[in-house]
Amino acid sequence: MSCACALDDPKGIEAYVSSLVEKHGRERHSLIPILQAVQSRFNYLPKELLLEVSKQTDIPLSNIYGVATFYAFFSLDPKGKNMIKVCNGTACHVRNNKPIIEAALKVCNIPEGAITSEDRLFSVEKVNCLGACGLAPAVVVNGKVYGHVTPDKITALINELRDKEEA
Repeated sequence: MSCACALDDPKGIEAYVSSLVEKHGRERHSLIPILQAVQSRFNYLPKELLLEVSKQTDIPLSNIYGVATFYAFFSLDPKGKNMIKVCNGTACHVRNNKPIIEAALKVCNIPEGAITSEDRLFSVEKVNCLGACGLAPAVVVNGKVYGHVTPDKITALINELRDKEEA
């Protein structure tokens, strides 16, 4: 289900949410599938859409925010098209993951204190554990695990993604 609407187009937002409600229903058990569809389309949960979901489903906004903030999959902040998750667990920390994080943020042009580039092409997040301790330091790039990562390797992976986007 696509949304050709802009987030500043109330009629487009209303139509998009209406199509989601028609597909998934308006009951409380429909909330997660609706939020998953929105997250999948926008890479985050825009406030404007959450307000409209509440309006069209009669699910209180506080309940919607409760679900949206409980599950780690959902984000209230815009995310990049390409997700880079750098393990910050014990094994990766001991194997010096800090230069990898720094290199990823630098090559993605992500400002200090942010996790997403201004062009929304990349997001870099530190995660507690990727479950790949034997590969430490490890990262996940768009769902694929990479092990024994170095700053040069993460830079090359990100530049490869950028080249594919520009092609």
